[in-house]
Amino acid sequence: MRDDGEMHPLIAFYRDGARDDRGRTLAAILAWDDDQLEAVHDFIQWLFPLPERSGANPSAPVLDGETIGTFHATPAMRERLRGAFERTLRFYGLRWNGAAVERAENFRERAQKWLWPGNHNHLRLTRILRSMLLLGLEAESKALFHALNGIYREFPDRISSRTHAFWSDASQTG
Repeated sequence: MRDDGEMHPLIAFYRDGARDDRGRTLAAILAWDDDQLEAVHDFIQWLFPLPERSGANPSAPVLDGETIGTFHATPAMRERLRGAFERTLRFYGLRWNGAAVERAENFRERAQKWLWPGNHNHLRLTRILRSMLLLGLEAESKALFHALNGIYREFPDRISSRTHAFWSDASQTG
């Protein structure tokens, strides 16, 4: 509970199915097709929150210690976060097999949408790596970094060394 007596919006969103600041539920966002996930830029901060305010969506709530603790203590919230992770992986042409992130059959097709220098999805991936690490999905975060590291090594002309360094940092810091 926050100082004002209200529940943190991220807890309400992930645990109770509340709506984000645009009136969308987690389930509604996860049902979007890939084109909508690409075109809309103010949802990722709700799906994968961080302790810092977003310049792209300054109205999105930020993580605090209580919210992080609630994610760690609530398996259902982490399971919903894993669902957001799995949906996002499909957007990138990847999949979670329960132990590792691997390329899906449509990886080459999906990579055409995001695997090129300076693409905004590289920032999204940095956010996803760090958010999951903070919220209790450490194995999934590490697995995603491992997969991205392999993609970086295969396509060094499409992912900058600076982006790779951000990914590396995000996957190691809490």
